[in-house]
Amino acid sequence: MTENETVLCIKRDLLPASWVQQKSVVPLGLDLFIEDCSSAGFEFINRSDAEKDTSYKQIIPYIILQTKNLEKTAIYNRQGSEKRLHDLWSIGIGGHINPIDRQTHNDSFLKTLTAGMERELAEELEQRSRKDRPDFIGVISEDVTDVGKVHLGAVFRILTDTPEKFVPGSELFQFEWEKTKNLEQLNLELWSTLALELISNI
Repeated sequence: MTENETVLCIKRDLLPASWVQQKSVVPLGLDLFIEDCSSAGFEFINRSDAEKDTSYKQIIPYIILQTKNLEKTAIYNRQGSEKRLHDLWSIGIGGHINPIDRQTHNDSFLKTLTAGMERELAEELEQRSRKDRPDFIGVISEDVTDVGKVHLGAVFRILTDTPEKFVPGSELFQFEWEKTKNLEQLNLELWSTLALELISNI
């Protein structure tokens, strides 16, 4: 966490109740997601405050990489700035949305979210196939862990025929393409478990 970092948040009680249950896995189209978030309104809050304030949910683009036949999924071991997730395996690339992702004060939620997602992909992957685009598939959230209580995942998925074109940066520790059927045997972060459930429901 960088000093004085501010992150995009939405008031929890302004979000649909189905999104903020103890464990939420909600298949959803992008249009409805954007509509609900836009009507709720968003604001940028100091991250150190947001991490302790469960009345807000920090919106996190969470991008899954899979082969088009769904047989393999990209995984990595958590070793980044969020120490509470260390040594857990993750299938989601992503992070906070910051003011840098909003080019003008009038930028829509969709434009800001998309810019944040693209920035995170650029930061985490040294190279990727540009023809394989992220598709929004739904929302995940949980109030079980301290991390989960203050975050909400906007889940995207990239399907590819050329996994070798995705080259990880240093943040994606022990990055590899694992057989999807083997993922449940790993010590996954809870969001990854929820994301796998989301995929199975679409």
